[in-house]
Amino acid sequence: MCTPEKKTCPRCSASFECKADTITECQCYHVQLNSEERMFIEECYDDCLCKNCLLELKSRYLVFKDKYLWK
Repeated sequence: MCTPEKKTCPRCSASFECKADTITECQCYHVQLNSEERMFIEECYDDCLCKNCLLELKSRYLVFKDKYLWK
């Protein structure tokens, strides 16, 4: 079993453990993103985000969707 990687969220600076090697145990596993939401987030961030930021950006995507798609 791999040791979880300690990370700092690039968006809010919260500390969290990334368990990419055992993804079903990772804090982000239950945040379901469709492909458009994922692309929207990947445009701004290159690394893992904490669960709270993923959920917030998922909800904000609806607000920015039209602007993002016409970029």
